[in-house]
Amino acid sequence: MPANTLAEKLPASGPALVAHAAGDLRIDEVPLAPPAEDQAVVEVLYGGICGSDLHYWLHGAAGESILKAPLVLGHEISGVVVRAAANGQGPQPGTAVAVHPATPGPGAAKYPADRPNLSPGCTYLGSAARYPHTDGAFSRYVTLPVRMLRPLPDGMNLRTAALVEPASVAWHAVSRAGNVAGKTALVIGSGPIGALAVAVLKRAGAARITAVDLHPKPLEIATAVGADRVINAADIAAIAAVEADVVIESSGNHHGLASAIRGAVRGGTVVMVGLLPTGMQPVPISLAITRELDLKGSFRFNNEIDHVIAALTDGSLHIEPVITHEFPLADALHAFEVAKDSTASGKVLLSFGDGEVK
Repeated sequence: MPANTLAEKLPASGPALVAHAAGDLRIDEVPLAPPAEDQAVVEVLYGGICGSDLHYWLHGAAGESILKAPLVLGHEISGVVVRAAANGQGPQPGTAVAVHPATPGPGAAKYPADRPNLSPGCTYLGSAARYPHTDGAFSRYVTLPVRMLRPLPDGMNLRTAALVEPASVAWHAVSRAGNVAGKTALVIGSGPIGALAVAVLKRAGAARITAVDLHPKPLEIATAVGADRVINAADIAAIAAVEADVVIESSGNHHGLASAIRGAVRGGTVVMVGLLPTGMQPVPISLAITRELDLKGSFRFNNEIDHVIAALTDGSLHIEPVITHEFPLADALHAFEVAKDSTASGKVLLSFGDGEVK
């Protein structure tokens, strides 16, 4: 159906994946928000299940972001514009897009101008960090401001494009380490973000990449996207012997951070992208001091999304193996069960069309 014809027949509501409380995940009929002058309507085709989505389902919270009302999940999406913004700006109907899910908050004086990801009050699609919550985009149709939309080139696989957002997180983490060309790299935790970090490191010219995880499946995926060597996370001695110039910690637990510190060469850099639980963490910080390690945090991303799209377009970023499963929205609960099992899955996608399980 031509995009302009579809735009005339947009429904008043559509199915969406909503977390109501811990263990309470539903497909609800959700109204389609009337677009403002600077908003377009996107037909969502694919959505990737993120760790935060899993936490809202399993625990009713993601860190300190606690569900206080039903929340439409999802921020890793690709789709097609079916109604352009009334002000004439942004992509036109029929344009395939990825989505930058952040809305920087006020208070620019409190953060570097080139790092809006650090802005106070920043909101994110599918987040309960603030109340009222910011609904996500796991919906058949979603209304979004055009500033969030990133047009994709003709012919780009929209299934792969669902990885643009998490790949941007990985790109940001690698960029926090500086120039990695010719350097040895170690990635602790080879889930989707870790595997994507491997792919970004490979593209950036890292000389040798070692991936670490407890399970064979994530290590298999890491190898497929560029890891030169893999180590089981239980082999502490082997990790320490790597002596990497750059370490990306993406496991999100204190054991992983301890391994990252031990696996870095003296004077090396450890980038912490895995979000550890709130509170004190038992890690060998004395080693970071005596080895003069640079410990850097990494949170979400900024304009790295444009670099990711360009790299996917020219074929220099290889990330397709990170996707291991795809399920239709109707099978969302099963999809979440699969996604939570890191021993058997990488990135699990929801499809919002009428496709069958793949």
